[in-house]
Amino acid sequence: MSYKISRASFTAAKKLGVSIKPSTVKGKKVDVFNKKGEKIASIGALGMNDFHLWKQKKGLEFAKRRQKAYKIRHNKDRHKRGTPGYYADKILW
Repeated sequence: MSYKISRASFTAAKKLGVSIKPSTVKGKKVDVFNKKGEKIASIGALGMNDFHLWKQKKGLEFAKRRQKAYKIRHNKDRHKRGTPGYYADKILW
């Protein structure tokens, strides 16, 4: 199964000062790299949808409901900058 990274994800990564590429880790969607090109995280479970996929498949309103549920569910691990949870929240959601 392959994952096509959305333009919105590339834009979000650029705002964070990182770059992203399709993941080389089995079961993950995206690898995040710092400015030096060092891999700092693998994010997104392959096979699970994210905001951009939900928006494409079911529309903006449904995607926003899923986004809210994601942010509540991952509230403990999405606030610390530099963690995989942080990058998943900012790039995929």
